[in-house]
Amino acid sequence: MSAPDLSSAMAQRVAASLARQGMMTHLEAQLLRVEKGEVEIALPYGDKVTQQQGGFHGGAIGALADIAGGYAGLTVLPEGLEVVTVEYKINFLSGHQEGELRAVGKVVKGGKRIIVTTAEVFHIDAQGKKSMCAVMQQTLVPVAQTY
Repeated sequence: MSAPDLSSAMAQRVAASLARQGMMTHLEAQLLRVEKGEVEIALPYGDKVTQQQGGFHGGAIGALADIAGGYAGLTVLPEGLEVVTVEYKINFLSGHQEGELRAVGKVVKGGKRIIVTTAEVFHIDAQGKKSMCAVMQQTLVPVAQTY
């Protein structure tokens, strides 16, 4: 897979914010794509993201979905604002081991007070087979950037 083009100002803004997130850095999440209203992030399989049976942990899947939806929401806000998650609801559809997860966050409704997003999380195995493993709906609130 070729390196993603993250040269736009919007992509650089998302990448800079993602780099400040200790949890996502620890889990080795990778920004793949940024467009207005849509962000894709990958999470590789490894011992940092597993549960007791060796599959991807639901907490890691939820965090990936949350971050993809959150950054999709960020793309519709002006500079100086960020988002925080107010709530999300996730359905886990299937469990997987090995490979990687990819979450695609999309803005459903952007607004000044709330932003509603969705994220679909897919598992991609060693042969490139793609299977949906979770779907999330999220509510975000814009907040002032404090750094």
